Amino acid sequence: MSKDELILPKDFPELKNDTFLRAARGEQTQHVPVWCMRQAGRYLPEFREFRAGKDFFDTCRSPEACCELTLQPLRRFDFDVSIIFSDILVVPQAMGMEVQMVPGKGPTFPDPLKDPEDLQRLKTKVDVKKELDYVFKAITLTRHKIEGKVPLIGFTGAPWTLMSYMIEGSGSKTHSKAKSWLYRHPEASHMLLKMLTDIIVDYLLGQVAAGAQALQVFESHAGILGPTEFKDFSLPYLRDIARRVKDQLKETGQDVPMIVFAKDAHYGLEDLSQSYYEVVSLDWTIDPQSARERTGGKVSLQGNMDPCALYAPKERISEIVQKMLEGFGTQRYIANLGHGMYPDMDPESVGAFVEAVHKHSRQMNKQQ
Repeated sequence: MSKDELILPKDFPELKNDTFLRAARGEQTQHVPVWCMRQAGRYLPEFREFRAGKDFFDTCRSPEACCELTLQPLRRFDFDVSIIFSDILVVPQAMGMEVQMVPGKGPTFPDPLKDPEDLQRLKTKVDVKKELDYVFKAITLTRHKIEGKVPLIGFTGAPWTLMSYMIEGSGSKTHSKAKSWLYRHPEASHMLLKMLTDIIVDYLLGQVAAGAQALQVFESHAGILGPTEFKDFSLPYLRDIARRVKDQLKETGQDVPMIVFAKDAHYGLEDLSQSYYEVVSLDWTIDPQSARERTGGKVSLQGNMDPCALYAPKERISEIVQKMLEGFGTQRYIANLGHGMYPDMDPESVGAFVEAVHKHSRQMNKQQ
């Protein structure tokens, strides 16, 4: 197969391990599938070596680089799914905003949105095929190179999370600048959230067309909203994204599972389980049995081991995993962390986590 054929979204190798997709759809599985948010990351020496001296967003714009970084963890660990290496902030970039990755500080917007008049600076109509083509090419290339070993997840940031970055200009403890918009400029806030939603729908559909076999929406900043603000400024847009993506995929006979991860939004669990997503991903502050009861069997669940548990000895990781599996059960469940991996984590501990999920879930399934 020539290099040009590798970036055509067709004739993909046959999928060999569909456990993740089965669990996402609520079908029976022989073991619990497992992956980790930020599984392609700085905890891997090969990742640090590959990324050394390269600009972060230059890397994101290289399909070959994104493909390599996506595949790295699969060479080490028996993950049941992969997630494309990219970043949620490629969407604000596509809208015309400058974003830099500053060492020691993280993502930074040199010229963030300060007041509603600044919305005029943004591209209201974004041609995602043109602006985010590099993501689509990375997905297609990875689908070919992964050779059907496991499925590939595409993803996006959710509207509120992206809006908060665009206004704050960087990470924030209080998010007070962004939240002040919700109280002082509710109409402009909804205008921006709708603008982001329209782009995100096109972006996710483009990822599926490129070869993504599942989609995750990251509402990473959900927890800084109270229940009322969440229902006003986050939940309607999360639902709109899933509904519109599903409706358009149905027209072409496609069925792609969708995952929503609204970090720290405990109060929204019932609502999220009725929001057109097949899977609700949980952070580590939610009790597994409680989550099962509150979602009423409507969705599959994903999560939710505390990432810091990976600092424990391997035997302790195995015990923690076993308890987590007992809480969630082994069906309609995808094991993951409650958030992303940290750069100083030991790859050996990640291997122990994956191994424990597979071992304990197989044993539990045999006993049932």
